[in-house]
Amino acid sequence: MMRLTGRNIIVAILGCGLLVTPAIARKKQPRHFREKDTQAASQKPQNINPLDRPLSPKQELKQEKELEKELKGPYKEWLDEDVVYIITPQERKAFLSLSNDEERNAFIQEFWRRRNPNPGDPENMARIQHYERIAYANEHFSDGKPGWETDRGHIYIEWGPPNSISRHPSGGFYRRPLYAGGGGTATYPFQVWHYNYLPGIGPNVNITFVDSCMCGDYQFTINPQKKDALLEVPGAGLTEWEGMNGGNKSDRIKGCNGVTYCGGGPVGEMAKMQEFQRLEMASKLFAPPPQQFKDLDAFITQHKVITGPILPFRVQTDFVRVTSNMDLVPVTLLFDNRDLTFVTRGGISTAHIDILGRFTTLSDRTVQTFEDRVGVQEPAELMQRKIQGKSIYWRAVALPPGLYRLDIVVKDMNNPTHMGIFGRGVNVPQYHNELLGTSSLILADLMHKVPLSDIGGGNFVIGDMYVRPKIAGGYAKPPVFQQDQPLDFWMQIYNLGINRATMSNNATVTYQITNAKNGDVLLTQQVQSSKVDPHSDELTLDKTLQIAGLPPGKYKVMVKVNDKVTKQDIAQSAPFIVEAPSAAE
Repeated sequence: MMRLTGRNIIVAILGCGLLVTPAIARKKQPRHFREKDTQAASQKPQNINPLDRPLSPKQELKQEKELEKELKGPYKEWLDEDVVYIITPQERKAFLSLSNDEERNAFIQEFWRRRNPNPGDPENMARIQHYERIAYANEHFSDGKPGWETDRGHIYIEWGPPNSISRHPSGGFYRRPLYAGGGGTATYPFQVWHYNYLPGIGPNVNITFVDSCMCGDYQFTINPQKKDALLEVPGAGLTEWEGMNGGNKSDRIKGCNGVTYCGGGPVGEMAKMQEFQRLEMASKLFAPPPQQFKDLDAFITQHKVITGPILPFRVQTDFVRVTSNMDLVPVTLLFDNRDLTFVTRGGISTAHIDILGRFTTLSDRTVQTFEDRVGVQEPAELMQRKIQGKSIYWRAVALPPGLYRLDIVVKDMNNPTHMGIFGRGVNVPQYHNELLGTSSLILADLMHKVPLSDIGGGNFVIGDMYVRPKIAGGYAKPPVFQQDQPLDFWMQIYNLGINRATMSNNATVTYQITNAKNGDVLLTQQVQSSKVDPHSDELTLDKTLQIAGLPPGKYKVMVKVNDKVTKQDIAQSAPFIVEAPSAAE
């Protein structure tokens, strides 16, 4: 049953287009992860009114509980349900101290204004995205309680979707990594969420959730032993060190403090040293997220001018139909490693780049924002080869058809004055149901099927294919392939006609490579749609053509579609350059 009355009151008062979501049952932020202001006066003031003395932490907690009891209705729901994971302790304390609804309404308005990626946008995408995350958590993570109350829901609402997920839904045999002791064991079902970067925490963050009750309740853990189903089975599931040294699991069972491996041998000792790092990461994960990349925002919203050296990068946008009213827009950025600043520590050379991107309408209303910190690292002795290479970043956003402006700002974190700016118009196409249509024709430098567990998620994944775009070599220069590389490309065809008599489509798809200079057709191949997917009105083409026989030069690949059912034709093309292997970039 939806409890909409209270929340609708707030929405009406604020006068904003807030997405109404199902009300969520009350839950307080976990006490051991909540930050409290424990600072007290270091010296007792003289001649001071006892009522003005700073409260002790215990008194503050008591006062907060009393104030919370007085808070009722939609404001209590907003504090303890809607924003419980993202409100700071200081903001929570300030909200509880308010004495009337007028002050609370003003506070809520200011709360979201501070988080608005575009201060001039009344719709506030930060707020809309937050409620969309709550709705997603409730739909996908419920396990006897609302999805937002689960650990996975908490992390998803606070930090957004992970960059990738390693799923082990049935548990089973598992070979531990060395840092967890090595050796094989059986596990409970578990998942590992990987984030490329989390602000305030760092790069390459892995978060483990374990379903130890086998009931669908995946709980967050920082203890690698939590997923070990054989932990208390005598003689089974030993680590490599235990097996080689005649050890047992007593250290792991009795001596484990619950946050690390704590088994025997050097690996166990090393893991114990990481105990505080694990605790620190856990506390940061469950603390309200910091606001990020505010310095980059000014270069988009205020058109601030870059005063330092320019960090060059290339951008490609593609389009894939999701529905007739929504497109997936993959945005790909390419950097030359020689343009990045690498810092060497402990024999590892690392570069970090902050990326802020924003789609706005022609009326300057923000509709999508993405931000990320990406890293490039390599052993110092291999840096000469790494410098000659490139680094690629990919982010897919969902947009309704229409005209937009895409602005991107990047910053070299090892050289903060080294920045780059990109801006251009983007026309997201409308795919009408009665018209034959296609996605972008994406040339790829790497393309392959993905496992079932990765379908629909992860970097460069579109549907069931991993498609890493081959980006143009420079301004007005097509992407470059070497003669010993295959020419991989990907495209989808939409709204094929279906013959009512045979219940099958009937279209001819023709692949051609032509000489860009004189238009000569050098290669032609054809395939019938009925041989690919006969009963579907949508086809996915993932094609590989060998170009070893093409001499260096400029070419064009074209895909033509002739639909014999609807009597419609459509074509997509993309230019490319062939170079000899010795001329590789």
